[in-house]
Amino acid sequence: MPISWLRQYVDLPADLTAEALAARLTAFDLKLEEIVSSGISGPLVVGRVLALAQSPQKNGKTINWCRVDVGEHNDPSTPDAPPAPEAADGSSGDVPSRGIICGAHNFVEGDLVVVSLPGTRLPALAHVIEHGEIGARKTYGHVSDGMIVSLAEIGRTGDSPLMVPGSGADGIIVLEPGSAQPGDDAIGLLGLDEVVLDLEVNPDRAYALSMRGVARDASIALGVLFHDPAEVTVDVEGPSYPVRVDDPEACPVFVTREVTGFDPTAPSPAWLVDRITAAGMRPISLAVDVSNYVMLELGQPNHAYDRAKIRGDITVRRSGAGEKVTTLDDVERVLDPADLLIADDAGPIGLAGVMGAAHVEIDGTTTDIVIECAAFDPPTVFRMARRHKLSSEASRRNERGIDVTLQARAATRVAELLVELGGGTVGRGVTIVGEAPARATVTLPADLPARISGVDIDAATCVEALRANSCTVELTDATLAVTPPPWRPDLTDPYDIVEEVLRVVGYDQVPSLLPPAPAGRGLTHAQQLRRRVGLVAAGAGLIEVKTFPFTGPTALDRLGLPADDSRRQQVLLENPLSAEEPGMTTTLLPGLLKALTLNVGRGHPDVQIMELGRVFHPKPAGAEAPILPVDHRPSAEQMAAFAAALPDQPQHLAFVLDGQRERSGWSTTGRTAGWSDALAIVRRIAESLHVDLVVRQAQRAPWHPGRCAEIVVRAASDVPGSGTVSDVPGSGTVIGYAGELHPRVVRDHDLTGVVAAAEIDLDALIAAAPVVGPRPDFSAFPVAKEDLALVVAEEVPAETVAAALRGADPLIESVRLFDVYVGDQVPEGHRSLAFALRLRAPDRTLTDEEIKASREAAVSAAARLGATLRS
Repeated sequence: MPISWLRQYVDLPADLTAEALAARLTAFDLKLEEIVSSGISGPLVVGRVLALAQSPQKNGKTINWCRVDVGEHNDPSTPDAPPAPEAADGSSGDVPSRGIICGAHNFVEGDLVVVSLPGTRLPALAHVIEHGEIGARKTYGHVSDGMIVSLAEIGRTGDSPLMVPGSGADGIIVLEPGSAQPGDDAIGLLGLDEVVLDLEVNPDRAYALSMRGVARDASIALGVLFHDPAEVTVDVEGPSYPVRVDDPEACPVFVTREVTGFDPTAPSPAWLVDRITAAGMRPISLAVDVSNYVMLELGQPNHAYDRAKIRGDITVRRSGAGEKVTTLDDVERVLDPADLLIADDAGPIGLAGVMGAAHVEIDGTTTDIVIECAAFDPPTVFRMARRHKLSSEASRRNERGIDVTLQARAATRVAELLVELGGGTVGRGVTIVGEAPARATVTLPADLPARISGVDIDAATCVEALRANSCTVELTDATLAVTPPPWRPDLTDPYDIVEEVLRVVGYDQVPSLLPPAPAGRGLTHAQQLRRRVGLVAAGAGLIEVKTFPFTGPTALDRLGLPADDSRRQQVLLENPLSAEEPGMTTTLLPGLLKALTLNVGRGHPDVQIMELGRVFHPKPAGAEAPILPVDHRPSAEQMAAFAAALPDQPQHLAFVLDGQRERSGWSTTGRTAGWSDALAIVRRIAESLHVDLVVRQAQRAPWHPGRCAEIVVRAASDVPGSGTVSDVPGSGTVIGYAGELHPRVVRDHDLTGVVAAAEIDLDALIAAAPVVGPRPDFSAFPVAKEDLALVVAEEVPAETVAAALRGADPLIESVRLFDVYVGDQVPEGHRSLAFALRLRAPDRTLTDEEIKASREAAVSAAARLGATLRS
């Protein structure tokens, strides 16, 4: 949005800076993206080449040594310039000037050029000259007292106004003869002083995609006068080009006007080129530039057809079967029956509201023009543009909703500009098919803006703010009846009206108040335990990371998961971020290994990271979530059906360890992390929750088959003193696995060495955690300690033996394995397991006989597993 163009429609204060204007518009909900300016400063002036001497160089180049007249900026003290040609009276013709070296060859003596004198700043050259500042310097044996510039050096592309056409493509800028005088300011001459505001326009505010819309908002925001460029008189003397609309719901208004005798060779004036270029569009020809100019000015898309190429009446209709059209971008498009077309007797001449057809476009022979302005159904245009992957400036406005009362005035504005700039005659007739739909009135309590915002806004302020936005407002019995203006299709409910009031009053007036904390009892038991787990894990040296909860078959393949592994059953996404990760993750390891690989690749040799996050397991086939209503609260049955279809989402804890677990240094050689470290961290976490675990050997991808531990929550019947033994393989709840990853998995993730990892079901672990309080069975009597060394077959798990000892007698309080021995003193195929037993009674000190009986009971329980006392 060029600010100089905006000033034509709104009386902005003369001293208002671009930054101040942008800040006010942003506060008015037209958010600033960027302030764009050339950044050029200093003496950039017009010069006339008085003399030009070509000087071949040793490197094969030929440079031009020029004497340039820059008017009042000439420097009499600069003698280093080629001799000036003789004047008509025979004198030397020597005048004050400047000597400049130039390597371009697209100019001759007498040409007007653009010169940057010492002190000029050209940001486009900042990569080759410090700060882009031009200075006098000696080069090729002469002092170059400035620089003759090209379009690239001022940061422009394409011909600028007043330039000799095509000169910019060949080298330096050459201005049209007589367009300026030596010494004139070239910054203003070339439009380099224009400041453009790039605004972020919300999708529901198509009116702000026009100078008219932004000017109206600026006038309200700043309290200054607005001059509506749409105030155009439409003289109607009969119809213009004939039109038939077959689908009035998709096209409520269609207008045509005609211009005859137009000069197709007429150029676009400099001011027109400047404005559409500053607005981000490319100048093409006068007729096209005028069409684009009016669209940018009023926000009404329009189209100009070559009248001689139209066959019969214009019709607005849906596409027929098998129809095709080649649009202005020279792409042939196969049409869909839902497409809305503008057609003549020969077929489609445009996709309505999106783009015209190539065979009826204006060209260098067009003298008679048919101008079309119409209002189309926004969803129809939106779907059609997406269907054909064809986004245009017209579709951007039509699909958001335009002013449905503007078509006749916009068509007249286009016609008048064409005649003013290109000659010809405006046809007196205007064809208007349809009429603008009436806007519905929105009713709301007058105190609603105050209640929603917390700002003291009375009814009179609401009325004033809404009328400033051109709304029709009636206040009756503390109720506002508001009819929005036609260019605001986004105002449809009471809360839209509240927003409009607040825009005028000012969002900065809304008080910033913290809500009172709701009454409660703090964190739940599960929340407290999750926080405890996080602290314990951090204390174990793990750094928490967060990864994306998406994965796919490729990542699961790298984990080595078998085809029938349940972790391959994913909840698939309708619109995944990546085709390689189409589903929700069923394990946290892919994300952690990706993060590990990234860190190792960036030079971190020792990485120990964890993640607390959810995994997602789909419900059985057939469980499909219903689509819930949005216009009212879903029923309890609908919510229950929705909840039943949601995937199971347990929270997991996973971590990976790579590199040194204990750092090497002057006092230690260090130690690489391994399976025992992963298992120790899991035990440490479980101990912090007072959960007793059973660890047994297992095989599960992606862990190494011989270095994988299955983590099981001990069954309730294994409480010391219960007298039962239920801790055999298959009992209890399996909550996860820990160990070293398979070497193939490590290699497939571009890692080396040993990588340890663990993943546990944190929800299951927390569910097994007891609520810790005073123990009613706590004994203050002394403990008795007994050690047992048992020889047992290697295939019998140590945990199974420990469970048998724990359940052998009620007096056995705890059992701990403290040594494993395999050697000459133990038979082949066997090993020695040494256990420390703690014995205690709740109400007495144990006698020697009771201790002996408990020991013998433990030995007998172990004997049932084939264990014998080691002698």
